[in-house]
Amino acid sequence: MPTLVLDSGEALIESTIILDYLDELVGPAKAMIAASGPERRHHLKICALAMGLGDKAVSLLYERVLRKEPSKVWVDRCEAQVGGVLEVLEKQRAAVITPFWFGERIGHADIAVACVLRFCREAHPALFAAARFPELSAHSARCEALPPFQEIVQPLAPPKA
Repeated sequence: MPTLVLDSGEALIESTIILDYLDELVGPAKAMIAASGPERRHHLKICALAMGLGDKAVSLLYERVLRKEPSKVWVDRCEAQVGGVLEVLEKQRAAVITPFWFGERIGHADIAVACVLRFCREAHPALFAAARFPELSAHSARCEALPPFQEIVQPLAPPKA
């Protein structure tokens, strides 16, 4: 679990809490999420969907890689959940006309979605077909074209049984 230990000794755990602290530190003009209200809740919803998608995609990868005989019931359930979240995110992104999810500047939701889509593309290419999810594919490509995404690339290296 990601952890940030502050100079005071306080340990912040989990990405959402760490990002919230960093946004507070830089102030509202530079924060990557709205401070309050419906926009913040919608932003957090997209982040939560992305994180849930990532959790399920990792679970599916582990099931396939670490078990001698993966459970068909579990694999089918994970694949259905991954597909369902991808469909929800595709529909949500299709309703957005700005370059990024919440405007002209990249935000936490954009980063979370782009990162989890890259993982899904690498770990489960059959589940993330670009033609099936054109809005998400375009969103991912837009984010991955940015210098920080180009500079920090960690190809998938699944565990070995």
